[in-house]
Amino acid sequence: RRLGASRGAAARPGRAALPRGSGCGTLVVLEQNEAGIVLLRSFDWNDGLFDVTWSENNEHVLITSSGDGSLQIWDTAKTTGPLQVYKEHTQEAYSVDWSQTRGEQLVVSGSWDQTAKLWDPAVGKSLCTFKGHEGVIYSTIWSPHIPGCFASASGDQTLRVWDVKAPGVKLVIPAHHAEILSCDWCKYDENLLVTGAVDCSLKGWDLRNVRQPVFVLLGHTYAVRRVKFSPFHATLLASCSYDFTVRFWDFSKPNPLLETVEHHTEFTCGLDLSLHNCGQVVDCAWDELVKIYTPSCLAVAV
Repeated sequence: RRLGASRGAAARPGRAALPRGSGCGTLVVLEQNEAGIVLLRSFDWNDGLFDVTWSENNEHVLITSSGDGSLQIWDTAKTTGPLQVYKEHTQEAYSVDWSQTRGEQLVVSGSWDQTAKLWDPAVGKSLCTFKGHEGVIYSTIWSPHIPGCFASASGDQTLRVWDVKAPGVKLVIPAHHAEILSCDWCKYDENLLVTGAVDCSLKGWDLRNVRQPVFVLLGHTYAVRRVKFSPFHATLLASCSYDFTVRFWDFSKPNPLLETVEHHTEFTCGLDLSLHNCGQVVDCAWDELVKIYTPSCLAVAV
């Protein structure tokens, strides 16, 4: 079984891939088994690693993004690496995501150079560059429903939706009056996304009507660093923040905050929910600790 966590986080059964972003980077792959958590692989890179995503067609392969603007492809079945390095971004590559839809093997990256790039891991150069953001891109996430569609969140305070088959941006949403650090797609509704921002809030957006958010979740006391929808519950999501906490929400309830977990002593910056074990969560923080757990609110049916 693999899980994934990082400054970004990418879940798989039983393994956690952890890019370290300070100074020179290290990709640490942990394996969870009956005996506990063991170190499976460790790979070094000459700059900080900011995000990680697992391959959708090979359980051993993953991609990281780096402070030098490059993407690295790694194979955990090998002891050396990377297999490939793609260097096109002119500033930090802060986000990377592998498409979840079947029939296409595409990767999207987001950078501080204000561009997103589309990649086929089998091709040695980017397929397309998406321009339009007027600030740092912090998050790029594929739609789990619509092939070739991804969203990006930026320091320019907008959430944008793109179609790789069409030039230009498909939709621009002025989602917050602050930098947006994260976004995610609902696994049960192709029109619903969530954003998390420096203003401490999470907002839900229905792409059919973006004049007002469909929900606003308040409770964090510092910037929201990562937001993730549950793969098992249509209205449940999780967020982590620079306030050291991870919070679990059900936006359909009058009191949406289900639980606050505070088990780190520094900024909580990586978060994911397992696609295979209902309720299992992995997070990580600047205190260099990785936590794999099931919060009490997810231990019972929601």
